[in-house]
Amino acid sequence: MEEEDQSNEWLNFKLNKQLLTAIDKAGYVRPTEIQKKCIPLILGGQQVIGIAQTGTGKTAAYLLPILMKIKYAQENGPRALILAPTKELVVQVTQNAQTLSENTDLRIVSLYGGIGPTGQINAVKEGVDILVATPGRFMDLYLKNNIPVKNIKTLVIDEADRMMDMGFIHQLRKIFEVLPTKKQNLLFSATFPERVEKLSEDFLEFPHKVEVTPQATPAKQVKQQYFSVPNLKTKINFLEYLLSRPGDFKRVIIFTRTKESANNVFKFIERKGLGPARVIHSNKGQNSRLNALKEFGEGAARVLVATDVSSRGIDITKVSHVINFEVPNRYEDYVHRIGRTGRAAEKGKAITMVTEAEQFHIEKIQELIREKIPLKSLPQEVKVEDTSFDEGQMIAKTLDNQKRRADPTFKGAFHEKKEIRKSNKKRRK
Repeated sequence: MEEEDQSNEWLNFKLNKQLLTAIDKAGYVRPTEIQKKCIPLILGGQQVIGIAQTGTGKTAAYLLPILMKIKYAQENGPRALILAPTKELVVQVTQNAQTLSENTDLRIVSLYGGIGPTGQINAVKEGVDILVATPGRFMDLYLKNNIPVKNIKTLVIDEADRMMDMGFIHQLRKIFEVLPTKKQNLLFSATFPERVEKLSEDFLEFPHKVEVTPQATPAKQVKQQYFSVPNLKTKINFLEYLLSRPGDFKRVIIFTRTKESANNVFKFIERKGLGPARVIHSNKGQNSRLNALKEFGEGAARVLVATDVSSRGIDITKVSHVINFEVPNRYEDYVHRIGRTGRAAEKGKAITMVTEAEQFHIEKIQELIREKIPLKSLPQEVKVEDTSFDEGQMIAKTLDNQKRRADPTFKGAFHEKKEIRKSNKKRRK
């Protein structure tokens, strides 16, 4: 009886049989809250801003109504354009669209950089109903007259906050200029800061804003905690301790701020035999990144080391832990990072390592998500190393800069030491 009630929830949207069959096969038991609220609006032709935490089904919330409206293949060019900020996210959205449209003849084509355009141009010429693209590659091919746009009736900007915050705003404006004026515009994201919402006014007229959870709210099924760690060497020791427990840490994503840190962490894991591990960041080739995600998703790799540029393109279930080896200084990224675990109603854990210099950022993150992250003590088995002189200087300088931003009159300990050294030099002369 319960199964019948669950399936009836999908029937409420009046989707066709092809989509309902694909939904059932994909294992979507019942619509999520964002899907319940957005699908009827989009089917009704409304412009929508959809805000929901990561892992709550935002992609299907816009894909299902688009597939329902387009229905079958036509030979007059693409009728829907979905823009996403990274190659990984383009691939992920394309895969989701292909899964949901497998019982139709709709053709979905991905456009992204990092590879030659010839194959993508040929795919468009062979026929396309839905384009999923990064803004740069879309404009490159459009300007060379390889993409007909006159029949595009729906535009989706996915991860809208990151798209406009990463400097895509100028490319988005150019794309809007070349697309038909009469079309349905949809923006989706896990976070939508006020400054970005103002920018969205250029793109939507009288939109319906659907916010199923407060902005920047982590998923409830993700257990968060952070550890105060004095320095980099102790972070490495703590990471080794955690990864030495394969029974608990079954599938782990480790986030760093920089490509250099990602490479160093990856090499350490490989050297210690704590993997198998893979690493992805913007310097890695497209095939390398996709293969790493595939191996991690299939279980061939236990650990994935990634930078924030990749955090939104990772849609893999049963990730047991996210480890923030470094605290992000773009606070919205914290929500996206930890949203890689606890997906599809699974439980997950997020562990963050915080130095004294990073404490400022973790406090700002707690303000953003409107909750306290429990502070835990380092396990006794973790060796606490002495902080090197260089790292100590860097931490002191960072703390001074943070205090100076809060109080412009603050000179700071680092500044005072510098003045003392100058004074001593003068006396010696």
